[in-house]
Amino acid sequence: MEQLLCTIQPFFMIGKNKIKLIKSLAQKKYRLKQQRFLAEGDKIIQEVLESNILVKELFATSQFLKANTKHLGKVERITETGTDEIKKASLLQQPQNCIAICELPQPPELPQNLNGFCLYLDGIRDPGNLGTIIRTCDWFGVDYLFCSPDTADVYNPKVIQATMGSFTRVKTIFTPFPALFSLLKSTSVSVYGTFLEGKNIYTEQLFENALVVLGNEGSGIRREVAAYVGNKLNIPAFGKKKEKAESLNVAVTTGIICSEFARRRIVIRNENSA
Repeated sequence: MEQLLCTIQPFFMIGKNKIKLIKSLAQKKYRLKQQRFLAEGDKIIQEVLESNILVKELFATSQFLKANTKHLGKVERITETGTDEIKKASLLQQPQNCIAICELPQPPELPQNLNGFCLYLDGIRDPGNLGTIIRTCDWFGVDYLFCSPDTADVYNPKVIQATMGSFTRVKTIFTPFPALFSLLKSTSVSVYGTFLEGKNIYTEQLFENALVVLGNEGSGIRREVAAYVGNKLNIPAFGKKKEKAESLNVAVTTGIICSEFARRRIVIRNENSA
């Protein structure tokens, strides 16, 4: 068995001050003050342990520790505890076998070169939607997810939960759109956006090097960002009833867009290799 470099405490109660710290990390101001964020759940913490994220403290059951021995050497401090103690500290309604307090990573910078397919989120406030979008980006191999500064925080515990660990792989960069557009001017990346008056995504030409802007479900893409969009897209409704949904959830929209761009890339490459 690999010798651990961290300190492991035997079965131990999670103290009141530590519980207070854990619960405070639900708020962004305390995450920034402490330079920490919270991860919960067996699958998510396994993903964190396999990433470059530094785990400062891990509270876990003996079952979890035994199952993840090979990755525990990177954790600074481990406390073996019970499920009842984890329930006291957890932000979840149904906590599992572990809670991790992690070091807040340095925000990634804008890449020097940008090619391929990427997304920009304009004012997406719902943590669940952001987390699902990050997970979708991971599935479709989207390397960069750009977000307006007022989009939900990646390290919000609700976002972390919705990503199911994908936040460790997708580079999520917060930037005003003009700064991103300055980078795009020297590339062959086409800028698309989702609009009610946009053209049918299933019939429009979609380029491989593309940035797609998605707006807030209530207000859509803001006017100042829309001014940069050269190609307006719309996902048509296929329902035949008079009364139907007014719009799609932004996370669902993201999945459809990623899928259609991916499908077109496959078709074009197959045509070129024929």
